[in-house]
Amino acid sequence: MALHHVNYYSNVLGKAMGAYVIHPDASVPRPYHCMLLLHGYSDDYTIWQRRTSIERYVDGKPLIVVMPDGGHSFYVNAVNGYQYLDAIADELPDHLKHWYNIDGGWCTAGLSMGGYGALRVALAHPGFFRSAVSHSGSLMIGHNYPTAGAGHRADDDGFLRQQVLNFGDVKETGGPNDLLALVNAADPKPAIRIDVGTEDFLLDQNRGMHKLFTDAGIEHEYEEFPGAHTWEYWDKHIQEAIAFNLRKLG
Repeated sequence: MALHHVNYYSNVLGKAMGAYVIHPDASVPRPYHCMLLLHGYSDDYTIWQRRTSIERYVDGKPLIVVMPDGGHSFYVNAVNGYQYLDAIADELPDHLKHWYNIDGGWCTAGLSMGGYGALRVALAHPGFFRSAVSHSGSLMIGHNYPTAGAGHRADDDGFLRQQVLNFGDVKETGGPNDLLALVNAADPKPAIRIDVGTEDFLLDQNRGMHKLFTDAGIEHEYEEFPGAHTWEYWDKHIQEAIAFNLRKLG
């Protein structure tokens, strides 16, 4: 397989951006699917490549893995800031279709901020992104921000100020970044998988969204495993995300 370090200009963000791309060897039969793999709040686009064996896990699979940079955006169009949702869900796939011969389906995955982002990006175009996986996601942040959404950094004033820029100061449910409202409205609905560690400080958020989805009759996979908010956990369970997405992409 090939590892590409891509530098490009985002017209949506008005800035240079970077991404890592893992591409199958020519010996892997087509079609090639594409998975956007999203990082967490304190990291950048290099982190999945640096801290996991993602290359080894997709070796021999018909999957192009794209690891873009999401800043501190939660992958939303900020109320007072940059339009990262448009940059990741619209502009980047257009670039990728130009750079690579992607002839299969599209999916997402991510951790923490990127776990929320994986679902948010997929729900921006549910007919295009056919599946999404969240590991240890900050899943409630768009539903009842800021009480549960920012709960894992409630003592971090900088984090809270950033989320007011991203999401605004509106506390009502059902807004443009509420995953429950977005899934209810999606037609077709992407296949969704959620997992979280039983020692993770975001466990309650994941259980909360799982209950909301279940009560609303939204089909999804949900699993809890031993582990915390750590790379040991994500390195293990990204393998299940890859398998889930490839199953759903056919």
